[in-house]
Amino acid sequence: MLTMSSQKKDLTSPSDLHSHSEGTGALRTQIPVYTDFLPPCNHACPAGENIQAWLSLAQEGRYEEAWQQLVQDNPLPAVHGRVCYHPCEDHCNRAEIDTSVSIHAVERFLGDKALEEGWQVKFDQATSGKKVLVVGGGPSGISAAYHLRRAGHEVEIREAGPMLGGMMHFGIPPYRLPRNILDTEIRRIENMPGISVRFNHKVADIVREKEEGGFDAAFIAIGAHLSKKVDIPSRDAGQILDAVSFLKETEQGQAPKLGRRVAIYGGGNTAMDAARVAKRLGYEPLIIYRRDRAHMPAHEFEADEALAEGVKINWLRSIKEIDNTAIKVEIMRVNEEGRPVGTGEFETLEADSLILALGQETDTAFLKNVPGIEFDADGRVKVGPDMMTGAQGIFAGGDMVPSERTVTVAVGHGKKAARFIDAFLTGKSYRPAGKHPVVGYERLHVWYQTWAPKRDQAQVDEVVRVRDFREVVGGLSEREARYEAQRCLSCGNCFECDGCYGACPEGAVIKLGKGNRYRFDYDLCTGCAVCYEQCPCHAIEMEAEGQI
Repeated sequence: MLTMSSQKKDLTSPSDLHSHSEGTGALRTQIPVYTDFLPPCNHACPAGENIQAWLSLAQEGRYEEAWQQLVQDNPLPAVHGRVCYHPCEDHCNRAEIDTSVSIHAVERFLGDKALEEGWQVKFDQATSGKKVLVVGGGPSGISAAYHLRRAGHEVEIREAGPMLGGMMHFGIPPYRLPRNILDTEIRRIENMPGISVRFNHKVADIVREKEEGGFDAAFIAIGAHLSKKVDIPSRDAGQILDAVSFLKETEQGQAPKLGRRVAIYGGGNTAMDAARVAKRLGYEPLIIYRRDRAHMPAHEFEADEALAEGVKINWLRSIKEIDNTAIKVEIMRVNEEGRPVGTGEFETLEADSLILALGQETDTAFLKNVPGIEFDADGRVKVGPDMMTGAQGIFAGGDMVPSERTVTVAVGHGKKAARFIDAFLTGKSYRPAGKHPVVGYERLHVWYQTWAPKRDQAQVDEVVRVRDFREVVGGLSEREARYEAQRCLSCGNCFECDGCYGACPEGAVIKLGKGNRYRFDYDLCTGCAVCYEQCPCHAIEMEAEGQI
């Protein structure tokens, strides 16, 4: 039998999974081991947040500590709490009991509280003497600059426009992301010592600017600001414009005159936003999309909100011809592969103008002559696992590389690139830490299944909110946010509930003090597995005798 002094295993590492039996008889055959697993919310987060860690702090009311933990990975929590599509919640084990933890709402609460209280990021402000050029001030560029500065490097952002934020400013309407929230969070990063910004500067020759500026590396994240084109025959076309230009001009207070009826061609999130913006400008928006709702690229709730606000959607329609205010469309059907195919039937829809929302592309022409940089069939820049292009010392991320195009993915790219750039600058090799196995609900032993569904965020009534660009979704109160954080099950990681301590019939569980968890006294342990069976979060594994 192992003694306490012989316990050498790292108890924070996940162990192999073993089946166990009740009791051990005269000879102990198995022993309990404290271990850690990866919660599914953490695993699903594109920004790589340690969600479980900051939720744990928030549920104790330690809000600033929770925020500091959060911004170690994501510098824009007030923004993400509003615009992230929160895949973490889609994977939350709590949904098996009642409803997922409203992680994004707690993140928003912490982000807003930081702005109200003026909290500043705590980091070592020493500098490495290395300089990095960041091209593009959107979410990926901002994230890269932030994480590079935290790593000790000086950063200069060169932005073609008059402000930072990129498509967060010009692609996400204020009813989803109030500009005072966006601007204040960005300003906190912009004001960090060691970060400088040059506005209204479009980089045309990355190699020359990198060399002349004395930069040791460069990160390019210029986003996808060009709308995809489509060839629609027109005899006497009415007004046609692209969704990105429409949203940008509206944001700048120069909304175009569109007539009474506005058609939007596309089925993505940008199409939904364009339609909802048109509604707020007083137009009658109609979305035309060639697939059905089940195959639309927009998130389900985006379509729900658009429909609730009075936007009409014509599914399974493909534009074939435009003649002044008449739009000829073919009725489509979706085949077994999920592709739309024509039926040969046509109808005419009336609209005074047409907004094209068929996706965006990146203007990467300025990189075509850079030796080593390659592009895929869609014109996106190819990068390696380290986010470096084929040109030494030039990295890329965000919408301009092959990936899902969301703010959260872009921020995750910036952080990932910053870590590899740091390794490149310091001559080290960076390898992401290995991840523990993901723990699913079937592994939990939740014996306290109290029905406690999430608190819904208040929303402005549909009739009222379409009158202007006020924020539609409200935030949680402190009481609601703390309640929501307390719904977290702490999947796979000990949260010191004292269950094992109280259940052990032999007194073999030793408390080590708050924050230090427990250890087993194997001189007293009989291997009965009672601790394992009652551990609600599966932070105890049973291993065969002699394996530690």
